[in-house]
Amino acid sequence: MNPPLRLKFSSRRRISRSSDFARLKEEGRREICGTLILNWLPAKHLRLGVVTSRKVGSAVIRSRARRLLREVFRQHQHEVTEPVSIVLVARHSIVDNSLETVRRDYLRALSKAKLRKSFPTATATADAP
Repeated sequence: MNPPLRLKFSSRRRISRSSDFARLKEEGRREICGTLILNWLPAKHLRLGVVTSRKVGSAVIRSRARRLLREVFRQHQHEVTEPVSIVLVARHSIVDNSLETVRRDYLRALSKAKLRKSFPTATATADAP
């Protein structure tokens, strides 16, 4: 039996320096998907930065958007195939959406970027000898 995966998201794994955000924007790759924009660049460790501009809404709404994006990353951090620095940018459409919608958009963006591990489906494992 496999040990449970740790779902912690420590402050060491956060991107906080403006130079790191700028480098990711300039040199990184981008995938736009629904409620978010995924920017990424190969790195030594998996790291996350979150951007919510004033265009998204008031401070309360921006804080909720940041919480949603961090939570989705935290829950699915073990599905990322390689160590990358990721910046998630909240789009205005995140305002009226639930955690489930943000999760779907995040996982779709990871898949489109070929950063998501592929897991065998239940039918594929059942058919295996």
